[in-house]
Amino acid sequence: MPPIVIDVRNAPDVRDVVHRAVQALAEGKLVAFPTETVYGLAASALHEQAVQRLIDVKGRKQGQPLALAVKSADDAFDYVPNPTDLSLRLARRCWPGPVTLVLDDDHPESLVGQLPPTVRQAVAPQGSVGLRVPAHELILEVLRLIRGPLALSSANRSGQPDAVSGEEVIQALEDDVDLVLDDGRSQFAQPSSVVKVDKLGLHVLRAGVVSEETLRRLARMLILFVCTGNTCRSPMAELICRQQLAKKLSCKIDDLDDHGVMVMSAGIAAHAGGGPTQEAVDVMADAGLNLKSHISQPITDRLVRTADVIFAMTQSHRQALINHWPEATARTHLLCTNDVNVADPIGGPKELYRRCAEQIKEAIEQRIDELDLPESSA
Repeated sequence: MPPIVIDVRNAPDVRDVVHRAVQALAEGKLVAFPTETVYGLAASALHEQAVQRLIDVKGRKQGQPLALAVKSADDAFDYVPNPTDLSLRLARRCWPGPVTLVLDDDHPESLVGQLPPTVRQAVAPQGSVGLRVPAHELILEVLRLIRGPLALSSANRSGQPDAVSGEEVIQALEDDVDLVLDDGRSQFAQPSSVVKVDKLGLHVLRAGVVSEETLRRLARMLILFVCTGNTCRSPMAELICRQQLAKKLSCKIDDLDDHGVMVMSAGIAAHAGGGPTQEAVDVMADAGLNLKSHISQPITDRLVRTADVIFAMTQSHRQALINHWPEATARTHLLCTNDVNVADPIGGPKELYRRCAEQIKEAIEQRIDELDLPESSA
């Protein structure tokens, strides 16, 4: 029977399209979805017969795992309850997006264990599971409504070119797909990058949309310092932290990126493009550090999302951050471990700035010992 094809671009109400897809998946049918990479062929991971049919339609060899598509990183880590810092970092920075993370599935509380036996074998045949949060609102809406994850593969026969439009899906699969949601040509028209993350680090299994160089840059740890205007306290903390990290890692400050660590600063009320205060420049120069080229920047959603740890200068800074970004609460700390604020020296003499820098340095020395630096840094 020929597939039902829905032109999503001309649908009167996309919510109706979402509900039709949810119903089809619940009934054990195969649905071709647009994603930002290539079109994907999906089956409910709770439906054994549908997943087996997906494997048969694809013509996949035994042992070639299907990925699981989930609606968010939080959902993903229900399937991998003991994620490494690196996998958390990549999930936070890459999802939703064109990256499939292959993670060890060895936790007794993993929801993979609650999938039907043949589905478990299809998605985790070798003790690891591939997880994806696609960056296309249509499939994300379906994932928010359907029970469980989706077993997902590219919507083509194994060994054949990827389908990057609804028309190409129909040409490739003909009557072996039940519902095709046609949203035109895929944004990237390339497959997702597949990255295995384990205790040894990052291994690129397939370089797709995101290059290996970019993936390794995304894998770097980011330490973020936050104050008010990003003109004195947090910029000084940024430079001092770089200096201390270089000492700890036995490398030059300019080589920290190669050791998997980045340090940045921002301000809650900063004006983009401003310069540092002259007193801060002078105090840093006395310590052999160059602050002249610093350019202030405001705190943003992207900085908060990508930061592994955020150090605020005062309790009020920390509270403002977690009020606006509650999801970052566990990553946001007061810089001083003794719950003392780093007071703003703005308008004060150079000596006040010097004492401020000394307080920041002492706090950073303590905080660095607490950081779980990337394995590549050790």
